[in-house]
Amino acid sequence: MKITSAEFLISNTDISKCPESDKPEYAFIGRSNVGKSSLINMVCERKSLAKTSSTPGKTQLINHFLINEDTYLVDLPGYGFAKASKKEKAKWEIFIHTYLNQRDNLLCTFVLIDSRLSPQKIDLEFMEKLGKKGIPFVIVFTKIDKLGSSALKKNMLHYQKEMLKTWEELPPIFLTSASTKYGKEEIWNFIASTSKDYLNAK
Repeated sequence: MKITSAEFLISNTDISKCPESDKPEYAFIGRSNVGKSSLINMVCERKSLAKTSSTPGKTQLINHFLINEDTYLVDLPGYGFAKASKKEKAKWEIFIHTYLNQRDNLLCTFVLIDSRLSPQKIDLEFMEKLGKKGIPFVIVFTKIDKLGSSALKKNMLHYQKEMLKTWEELPPIFLTSASTKYGKEEIWNFIASTSKDYLNAK
């Protein structure tokens, strides 16, 4: 997919202040330091659309971006070991889940997971919450360029085996690398197909 325009629109913690829900929307979330902002920049073919940082927890707001004038991408705060108080983390959790549960045009949430790690309890629990609420999501494994093909395959099988202990079937899975741009077309193909079905049903 060709990216003709990509612009930042607004940051906030109040769903009522989000842009009008008149376009297909996709949110990106994951454990702190998973490479979320880098992946969004890669997908949108921009170097600094989403702010990256070596400090986990840099994203603390709901950040809306308008892509090609017809699609919203949303950068959500990460969960996990961000250097923030319990009060701050609790506040983030409230507005994140309010957004995920109430944003009418949110078609799918991309849950980012570091491909180098074994299944993490915090990721599994977050996806379990999405499943119980009926919120559509896909899994995006990041940083696949950081390990060899055999190690990657081993980690993927381990993750699938762990999830199938509680899930009847797995959601769509994407493998990505912000460095090599691997997975960009697959993500956009998924977005295009999902948006088309949504718009045809309206």
